[in-house]
Amino acid sequence: MRVSKLPLILGFPLVLGACATAIPGAYTESKAGFFNVSNQTSAAIGKRTAFAQTQAENVALKKQVHGMVHRKTISADTAVQVALLNNKGLQASYANVGLSAAEAWQQATPENPVVSIGILGIGAAELGVYRAIEGMIATNILEAKTRKQRVALADVNFRAAQLTAVNDSLTLANQTRQAWINAVAAFEAASYLKRAKATSDAGSELARKLGETGALNNAGQAREHAFNAELAGQLAQARLNATRAKEDLTKLMGLWGTEVDYYVPDALPALPRSVGRVSNVEGKALRNRVDLRVAKLGLEAQAAAFGLTDQTRLVTDLEIIAGFETEREAEDGETETETTPQVELEFAIPIYDTGKARMRKAELMYLQAANVLAERAVNVRSEARGAENSYHASYKIARHYRDILVPLRVTVEEEGLLSYNGMITNTFELLTDVREKLSASLEAANAKREFFMAQADLTAAIYGGGSGSAGAGGEGATLAAGGGAGH
Repeated sequence: MRVSKLPLILGFPLVLGACATAIPGAYTESKAGFFNVSNQTSAAIGKRTAFAQTQAENVALKKQVHGMVHRKTISADTAVQVALLNNKGLQASYANVGLSAAEAWQQATPENPVVSIGILGIGAAELGVYRAIEGMIATNILEAKTRKQRVALADVNFRAAQLTAVNDSLTLANQTRQAWINAVAAFEAASYLKRAKATSDAGSELARKLGETGALNNAGQAREHAFNAELAGQLAQARLNATRAKEDLTKLMGLWGTEVDYYVPDALPALPRSVGRVSNVEGKALRNRVDLRVAKLGLEAQAAAFGLTDQTRLVTDLEIIAGFETEREAEDGETETETTPQVELEFAIPIYDTGKARMRKAELMYLQAANVLAERAVNVRSEARGAENSYHASYKIARHYRDILVPLRVTVEEEGLLSYNGMITNTFELLTDVREKLSASLEAANAKREFFMAQADLTAAIYGGGSGSAGAGGEGATLAAGGGAGH
């Protein structure tokens, strides 16, 4: 009768372990969660993403990127698209989504039972090979009981990993756009300084010739030569800044080899005719900010973890062990065999650790996540308001330089040229007017750069991926101060 009960006893732990929820197909896909990441990124900034897992996919992306940049002048949108397709750090972020899916898959899979077999009395003289065999199958009952909660927690982490990948995509897109703006603005500044240097060269040469004739004293000559030398240093620095800015852009796009042979425009686009107000910018930011949604999932994860902690507060390890023991005895030249079923229940007695400390820790972690979410919401509102204010203020400043200061300097230059032609003013005064006009044009270019940076920050403040500071990326170039040699 004992032997007839043996299959039932051995199968009981296996039945307990098989009590599991069905594994969702979203966890087992080769690119689990990526299409959700791609769709959300595309909805925010209108750009597509790619997750290359095979050599063939990498080769196809490389060919596509090569066709987009090699020996071509790229726009900001092209730079952003290339970065989203080619940046390896972003690919690592996408791989993390797959890792979280694999973890959820693992949590949804029942734990394997542990089988142990022991042989006693090996080589017994009267019995031959062995005296007794003992076999056991152990299954963790608590693991099966808490699987639903653990899968729920893993699923929250899976969704959080997707949103983190979306935020990483938006961050890279914003950084790349600002790097493109910086690079183009740096080359534009270098072009203005190059023109100013040409004017300064003419003034320095004139000062040298006048000095040879005695028409200009040494102080006047030195003043003009010093201004020319300062401008030469500024031009060299501007060219270095442009090279560095382009290299920063190249790094974000993940380019190397022949792909670095690309160009950026010599100047930023013209200012738009007008910019409108963003209605309910705070509400849009609260609805769309990916980092805020990540913080919400963090709170949800802590809630799930809190429930799991409560499930295991008193008993942290509960195992059922079933098996049998077969003994053989030799008597009167015959061998008798007896099989005895065995069932054991193994658990820790909560004498010292009653789980109160773990419960308190879980409560405080939930409270911490709630406060992080509340702070994030306040910061999102502030960043959205600040970004919109900077956007409109920088546009007004850029228009002020373009519509007022630069035309005034042009007028001064034109009037100076008329006076020079009428022999009312001298050459150095005319050159000074030209320099001041170029200086005003350079200031207008810097103001235009700040506007486009603020525009990028406003998009990031609404959808995510920004640094929270408008106009980041360094100061614009300025023209060396100098009033010419004079007389």
